[in-house]
Amino acid sequence: MDQTLKKSKTPEQALTSLMRLCARREYCTSDVGRLLVRWGVEPTAHNGVVERLTRERFIDDRRYTEAFVREKLKLSSWGAFKITSTLRAKRISADIISEVLDEYSDRDTQTDRLRTALTRKLRNIKYKDHYDLRAKLMRYGASLGHDFESVAECVDQLLKDHDTEQD
Repeated sequence: MDQTLKKSKTPEQALTSLMRLCARREYCTSDVGRLLVRWGVEPTAHNGVVERLTRERFIDDRRYTEAFVREKLKLSSWGAFKITSTLRAKRISADIISEVLDEYSDRDTQTDRLRTALTRKLRNIKYKDHYDLRAKLMRYGASLGHDFESVAECVDQLLKDHDTEQD
């Protein structure tokens, strides 16, 4: 059985490739580390490559976190719990995460986005009874990463409005 092995990149080739990638979109330090491992760059060279990319501002974990939080809050309607857990999985500092979330999240705006997402879900959901509908909406709101109290409040208000429309 003839298996062809992927050719490993040298640290210089990896640095050039990463500079090109980082010029197009944001990457965090852990993303770069995963790419270096996947490309087969020798582990002793990882720190040097990451330091150079950081020094030349191709990667910046705070800038990455700001872009990620803006996108997930505004476009995906994610809540703080889901954003925080995703960024922690990418090994972003808890201090950076909390600072950026405080800077970009507004409770009223988040509630409006949650309500919009739940309203959209309500239009397309199939349910047996009122209890089933409430449970499905609660699960959906929680899956977006919003806190239980906000989801419960929005679902209750939405169902009250929905019941009024049904009458």
